Amino acid sequence: MKDLITVIAKALVDHPEEVRVTAVEKDDKIEYRLSVHPDDVGKVIGKQGKIAKSLRTVVTSAAVKETKRVSVEIVS
Repeated sequence: MKDLITVIAKALVDHPEEVRVTAVEKDDKIEYRLSVHPDDVGKVIGKQGKIAKSLRTVVTSAAVKETKRVSVEIVS
């Protein structure tokens, strides 16, 4: 899942070398935290959050076979 988020994020940003994804596990949930260059935050979020929502949808769909819930947070 981490690789999927990284590949998608690197395709969207101007500074792909600064894309970082960390996983934080809590009880029945895995939270992936996506960190990008400050200039690229808007590109990952998109207008009205549409790109961020699409990214979350793709990750949630890919995680159907996981036993835990998955979420994606964008941090600066």
